[in-house]
Amino acid sequence: MNKYKPLIMICAMVVVLLGLNPSSVQAGITFDKTLYGTTFDDAISQVTDFLSEKGFHLVATIDVQKTMKETIDKEMHPYTILQVSSPRHAFQALSLENKVGSILVYINIVVQETAHSQVEVSTIDPVSLVHAVQNPQFADVAQEIRQLIREVINGL
Repeated sequence: MNKYKPLIMICAMVVVLLGLNPSSVQAGITFDKTLYGTTFDDAISQVTDFLSEKGFHLVATIDVQKTMKETIDKEMHPYTILQVSSPRHAFQALSLENKVGSILVYINIVVQETAHSQVEVSTIDPVSLVHAVQNPQFADVAQEIRQLIREVINGL
């Protein structure tokens, strides 16, 4: 069970930040889109394809539903985190601020099935994460990532 502790902590943070009900997240800090007429698995494929087209590389796929069942024996709706990275932007961010790499090196995209069997895709706006870093160039990198993420979400 110890080997799952970091994953559980990450999942818990994502659940707290995004909420199991995305409408509970403060307006303006997330990009969200509800997909109609598509299955959960098809949505994951579609999101992954769009991310790839925009230069993002899939680093990890975290099946939160499965993890919760295996680690704490709790049932929940289909909920997957696609952890992606834009290597070019990650390198820029790390070159500017190497101690805060966790902010822009990896972006988490949540794909979840809603109560009405629709699929919702959401992510935190990268710009909302960089306010504590007092470096305008770092903010510029976040703006570039924001634009790419917006294009992915809007393209779904």
